[in-house]
Amino acid sequence: MTELKPGDLLLIGAACSVQFADDRELRLRLVSVDPRPTYQGWVWLTGYVLNDKGLAVDKREVFVQQAGLRVLRAAPALTPAPRTRAPRSAPAPGKSPTPDRSASVSAATPGKSTRSAADRLAFKETGVST
Repeated sequence: MTELKPGDLLLIGAACSVQFADDRELRLRLVSVDPRPTYQGWVWLTGYVLNDKGLAVDKREVFVQQAGLRVLRAAPALTPAPRTRAPRSAPAPGKSPTPDRSASVSAATPGKSTRSAADRLAFKETGVST
């Protein structure tokens, strides 16, 4: 039996367990294989049950005999994409490579109002103190 890996499409039928005999067999898109030891030749699988159109209709965890599993379609072998990097542009002469964040910090002094004179006047006319 080949090693099972996530993404494999499995046919689980009577050869796996009597509970999947006859019309109860299912196609399972494998998500994981439980690494914990079980009875010899048995394995816990987690995956999505697929309908006739290949759409996932239920997530299941099944306990089956590994020898009875049929791999309908193996997961594609993943190859890492080539790593490409955009070249970094050099900062303009006289400019810091990091942005100056001091301009975004408020210059307000603690305890002092940052309202404009017009705002303070409007508050005084309505009787609201600043």
